[in-house]
Amino acid sequence: MTDKKRFASVWDAIEDTPQEAASMRARSSLMMNLAEVIRQQGMTQAEAAALFGVTQPRISDLMRGKINLFSLDTLIDMAATAGMGPVVKVSMPKASPAKHPNRRAAVHA
Repeated sequence: MTDKKRFASVWDAIEDTPQEAASMRARSSLMMNLAEVIRQQGMTQAEAAALFGVTQPRISDLMRGKINLFSLDTLIDMAATAGMGPVVKVSMPKASPAKHPNRRAAVHA
């Protein structure tokens, strides 16, 4: 009998840490949306490169989904340049974090 583990996203399954998975989810979403805007606008890769101030091969990397070549900062900047209004959404943790001991400094008289 095998135990099958379920994941919320493919990134949770293949990345080593929750932090890496979160970064990949955000980068993936931005890349897919940027590629869609480029297609919807009917831009050539050269036109998109001029808009974003990058080279045409860089746009080719974006369109081909080469996610490891793009930082989150770069993708947010590109989305803003495209007029997309990128937003970072943060959700509350599902479980309450472990309580930390009281770290208040002792008051000495």
